[in-house]
Amino acid sequence: MTAVSSDDTDKKSSPATAHKVAVIGAGISGVTATAHFVRYGLDVVLFERSAAAGGVWHFDPIPSLEPNYPNDRAKLLDDEILRANWGNQSEIVFAADRNDIPVLYAPPGPCYEKLTTNIPTTIMRSSLLSWPEGTPEHFDHLAVEKYICNIAESNGVANVTRFNTRVEDVAKLPGSDFWQVRSSTLRQKDDGSYAIQRNDETFDTVVVATGHYQEPHIPDIMGLSEWKSRFPERILHSKRFRSPRPFKNQNVLLIGAGVSSVDIAQHLDGHANKIYRSSRGGQFDINASYFPALTQAVAEVQSMEFDSQATPDGPLSHDQPIPGRVVFKDGTVLEDIHAVIVATGYLTTYPFLKGLQSDTMDRENADENIVITSDASMVHNLHKDIFYMPDPTLAFVGVPFHCSTFSLFDFQGEVIARVFTGVANLPSKETMREEYKGRKASRGLGRLFHSLLHDEVTYMDGILDWVNSEAKKRGLEPMPGVDAEWKVSYKKFKEVAIGGLETGGEKL
Repeated sequence: MTAVSSDDTDKKSSPATAHKVAVIGAGISGVTATAHFVRYGLDVVLFERSAAAGGVWHFDPIPSLEPNYPNDRAKLLDDEILRANWGNQSEIVFAADRNDIPVLYAPPGPCYEKLTTNIPTTIMRSSLLSWPEGTPEHFDHLAVEKYICNIAESNGVANVTRFNTRVEDVAKLPGSDFWQVRSSTLRQKDDGSYAIQRNDETFDTVVVATGHYQEPHIPDIMGLSEWKSRFPERILHSKRFRSPRPFKNQNVLLIGAGVSSVDIAQHLDGHANKIYRSSRGGQFDINASYFPALTQAVAEVQSMEFDSQATPDGPLSHDQPIPGRVVFKDGTVLEDIHAVIVATGYLTTYPFLKGLQSDTMDRENADENIVITSDASMVHNLHKDIFYMPDPTLAFVGVPFHCSTFSLFDFQGEVIARVFTGVANLPSKETMREEYKGRKASRGLGRLFHSLLHDEVTYMDGILDWVNSEAKKRGLEPMPGVDAEWKVSYKKFKEVAIGGLETGGEKL
């Protein structure tokens, strides 16, 4: 990826110096971005719909509600809370017996009991805070969540965070330079009821940092929805996995062969009786050698069928398999399956960007304004996977895949801070558009468009050259970027990861 020359920047394409910034999401991307914004003197509000920072590293024993089966298209935010008869009220109340409201309002993430890191701390770190002395290379989710919270506490982020506050709509006001952000805040009243209060505010800029792991992708497999409907407790998406204990002595079918699949298989080892891994042979599949020896590879699922004569009227006992069979595309059949875990990833979706997301436009026909098309497989019209080209007052942190998330997202956050404060100007819109078209031509459309498996250092170096050429013109301090130690560790890790994996990747 080539650097942008200093002569090719255009003040007209860059946002005017921002003063008030809305950041959505308090995972590692939102926390580090907000920390940089505070450092650069911006007035920032960080919205987090749950009660804690940490994103995917925050463990909640209660899983999110069930997604639709299938669930393979982009959709706008639409739940009972939004459909309520608000009228002219700014607050609605749900009864105390509606204990599903907190989960509906802020669905828990995919973190499970024994989740651990799988990349070393030397590259899984923020420029804002070092890991404590003596921290091992790999550790559990509690240590990661604490690290993210420490970044927030030590950089003024905690003081600007609104917890239990969900962003419901983000839109540019007609004829205005400002974004209107509609949010709602959940609180439990003394009588146990749940009050949700709405609020509308305006911001100069908006940064989306909601991550990859919000909306489960459930493929449209023949018979899967019927299995789920008849025996709901036996079919789940990997986002709802919390522990291997419910699968003791059972035969488990894992659909998908990505990082979540191999991680769950390793946790099931020693608990499950048999593990079957179904793969379609995709470009993001993990090498079979990373799965436990107990795991048996099978082909892509073609259909799931019931044996109507063997189907009981009531629930199955723990030892009873699902009365039916799974047919695979190579003609093989399995008939002794107790549980199915759908580990087929997530949809890329920003349901609060109603005007920039379509459930009817496909990615091949994406126009120059859309962000999410109906397939929900990529983010359109971003410069460097960060700045929304039609209006760079909207930016994104955390879009790339197959990268060192903590370091890269921290890097992106500081780049945005420099652009929003006028320390760096973006290239002209024409230059950004031409680069984007070239990238689409070389990479194609879909998830691979955002993969930095082989290009992460090149990606950061190109952006750093541009940002620092801007700093030099102004006589300002350059942005340091990642250090030499990080690059050495990253190179070593990638040699091992790419050597053993068909794609590489990171946790979850």
